[in-house]
Amino acid sequence: EEPIDSFIIGLPKQMDNTMSESETAILKFIQKLEKQFPQIPIKRHDERFTSKMAFQIMIDGGLNKKKRRNKALVDQISATLILQSYLSSKN
Repeated sequence: EEPIDSFIIGLPKQMDNTMSESETAILKFIQKLEKQFPQIPIKRHDERFTSKMAFQIMIDGGLNKKKRRNKALVDQISATLILQSYLSSKN
């Protein structure tokens, strides 16, 4: 088990670089996270296209339509893509 050195949270930007509507809820979540874990830094990473990429991964993986409609699964795959992208950008 590895210690947590930072939280990576998606940054939901529109194509014109403005924030999406979900940013308000995300900022509230970040405030709670900062209060609960003040010693752990929070880093934001662009999440544009991750839902589309997640959906394509599901298609390529042979998941049926019912499973592809599962928002929680799409969000899980998207979160993995955000983290992979963040880690790749550090190297």
